[in-house]
Amino acid sequence: MTEMSDFDKEWGKMLAGEIYEAGHPEFLNRLMRTREILWEFNNLRPSQTDKMQLIIRELFGVCGERFIINQPFRCDYGCNIYIGENFFANFNLTILDEAEVRFGDNVFIGPNVSIYTACHPLDAEERNTWVEWAEKVIIGNNVWIGGGATILPGVTIGDNVVIGAGSVVTKDVPSNVAVGGNPAKIIKRL
Repeated sequence: MTEMSDFDKEWGKMLAGEIYEAGHPEFLNRLMRTREILWEFNNLRPSQTDKMQLIIRELFGVCGERFIINQPFRCDYGCNIYIGENFFANFNLTILDEAEVRFGDNVFIGPNVSIYTACHPLDAEERNTWVEWAEKVIIGNNVWIGGGATILPGVTIGDNVVIGAGSVVTKDVPSNVAVGGNPAKIIKRL
C-alpha cells in the first residue's frame, strides 16, 4: 500500500470540506495548469466549437452530451465541476471549484455569474497563513441564473428555480421558486 503524499492529504481535506493548506506549491501548480488550459479555451476563435467542447470535456469532472460555455470562462481546477445535459453558460462565468460544483440538466446561466466554494478565516492572522476550506454547491434541474448573480459556498439550489439578475444567494433555495435580492429571498412560488 502506497502512502499518500502531503499534497494528496491536503487535496483530500479540500474535497472533504476540512481546513487545508491552500498555499501548498502543488495547489499553485494545478491552478497554473488550469489557467493555461483556460487561456487556450478563451483564445480560440468562436467558430472552433469542437475544440472548445474537447477542452471542457477534458477539464471538467463530468459533462452531459449537449452544452455551451461562452468565452471567456474561468475556474480554479475544473475537475470538480459536473454539468448535466443541455447546459448553457453565457459570457464571464467564474467558478471557484475547490469543492464540487454540480449542475443538473437544463441549467441556463446569464452573463457575469460567479459561483464560489472557497472559504477563508475571518481572523486576519489565520487567513494570512493561507489556510482555507471549501463547501460544495449543488444546482438542480431546470434552473435559470440571471446575469450578475453570485452563488456563495455551501448553497444548494432546488429544481425549477429562477435566480434574479444581480442576486447574491447566501442560503439554500427550495425547488419551484424565484428568488432575488441581496441576500436573495423568495419573491414568487412557481
